[in-house]
Amino acid sequence: MQYPESLGLIVPPLVIWLVISGIDDLVLIVIWLWLRATSTVSHSESTTSDEQERLIAIFTPLWQEESVIRQMVTHNISVIRYSRFHFFIGAYPNDEPTVEAIRELEARFSNVHLALVPHNGPTSKADCLNWIYQQMLIQEEHLNQRFDAVVTHDAEDLIHPDSLRAINAHLADYDMIQIPVLPLPTGIGDWVHGVYIDEFSEFQSRDLYVRARLGGFLPSAGVGTAFSRRALERLAVSADNRIFEPGCLTEDYENGFRVNRLGFRQILLPAGKAVVATREYFPRDWRGATKQRTRWATGIVWQGLERHGWQGGPRQWWWHWRDRKGLIGNPVSLLANVLFAYGLVVPIEHPMLAVAPFALGMAVLQAATRAAIVYNFYGWQHAVMAPLRIPLANAINTVASVRATWRYWKSRVQREPLVWLKTAHQYPNRFALEAHRPTLQDVLIQSHYCTSSQIDDAVASKPAGLRLADWMVRRGDLLESEMYEALSLQYCVPLTSVNPKDIPAGTARALPAHVVRDLSVIPIRRQAGELVLAAAELPPESAQRAIQEYTRMPVRFALVTRSNYEELRRAVLPD
Repeated sequence: MQYPESLGLIVPPLVIWLVISGIDDLVLIVIWLWLRATSTVSHSESTTSDEQERLIAIFTPLWQEESVIRQMVTHNISVIRYSRFHFFIGAYPNDEPTVEAIRELEARFSNVHLALVPHNGPTSKADCLNWIYQQMLIQEEHLNQRFDAVVTHDAEDLIHPDSLRAINAHLADYDMIQIPVLPLPTGIGDWVHGVYIDEFSEFQSRDLYVRARLGGFLPSAGVGTAFSRRALERLAVSADNRIFEPGCLTEDYENGFRVNRLGFRQILLPAGKAVVATREYFPRDWRGATKQRTRWATGIVWQGLERHGWQGGPRQWWWHWRDRKGLIGNPVSLLANVLFAYGLVVPIEHPMLAVAPFALGMAVLQAATRAAIVYNFYGWQHAVMAPLRIPLANAINTVASVRATWRYWKSRVQREPLVWLKTAHQYPNRFALEAHRPTLQDVLIQSHYCTSSQIDDAVASKPAGLRLADWMVRRGDLLESEMYEALSLQYCVPLTSVNPKDIPAGTARALPAHVVRDLSVIPIRRQAGELVLAAAELPPESAQRAIQEYTRMPVRFALVTRSNYEELRRAVLPD
């Protein structure tokens, strides 16, 4: 079989690009290996210290995140090993379910504050962040305190317990501190999320590592990024009080460039298995991944070119090039994959294919490097899958590049603003959080309910088959209300008190009586399209699945004390 002559026209530009891009990648890999080999600082050294705590604000911009924000805030407050921090959570007035969820959190935690944007949304994350900053200024007047730093996080983030300690340890020397961001591990059959695992592992531990060591500007990841107060104030002065550029779809990348140009020092903390990192789920299907990457490509490539061109001098040119080359490189890589597969069936003869061994060798080296990095973070199974996921990554990024180009130029021709492309967020459920959950002992000590010696004594004397919490209440170490407040923090489930008279009759009968009796859950209200169930002990995952067979409404749980539960049970299930 003879290959079409038109195919010969594709080969020269394809080969030229692959050689240029291959040399570029080879230089990066060689520098990375050399820096790692000659570095006198351990790449996985501890990044925390016992330095006096500064006051830190956590900014979280939201749009339609009512399904995840309660658990995100509750979990992170319970695990963060740092005392001087406040959440400022931004929402829009036309997103009532999210606003209601934040108000619930605000009523429950004294360090959670709603920042209501004064206009309807969605606009852009940057616009929402700017209004959160204004709310922080107002809150400072009430607290009579000044925040020393701001950390940005999203609604799906699993904040590392020592994240704020690590930031605090570096604030004296740096004005932008980036905590590594890594996807939560999923099964190897989760191909799309696996692409995020591969690319984030490689980018965080190799590309950004070299970039930071060579003095390139450090782009913010958008989450786990801390800015000192002096940097924020300089950003405000330099851009008419626009700390985050509202016209940018990737305000995180933009701020990394702006902070560097203002002369502030930036640092990426080391990435590794045992060090501080923000974890989260990324999109797990084709639609979500291409949507998110379209926003990234639009903001980083097209808006970056429009706003900054090739500014920054020789030290930054290489990083501009590497940030933007994917616009061409992604489609070319996908084409190369297809052409390689075609060539296995129909031999292609062309003089320029003499350099094909170099391109193929670089592809093998890139795949091997990626697999080695993924192995360091996620183990051998994902390392084996990493090379196999490269064609899928090329396909996703190609679609995103094409859509970004179309979207950007369409907005320019029609003179319309680019708006926030929201992707659906998922927060780990309480069963997936088991590995990250604090112990009850940790919560009791951090919340000052009791001392470590009281806990040690209770553990030593606890009868078999009895929960530690129940035993401490029986011993008189804790009030029942205190025990449930601690359990609420541990399990990321709100604690409430319910008067049986306040349960609507229709709601009380939302589940069959045998389900209520057997699973020890009681329907207490319908809220924001969810059925809220009260329980003194949270049922296992299998029981939750069984409950969903009896209702079409999503189920949410609320803890009640044992005495309150018994009161509700007698009212709902009279003997």
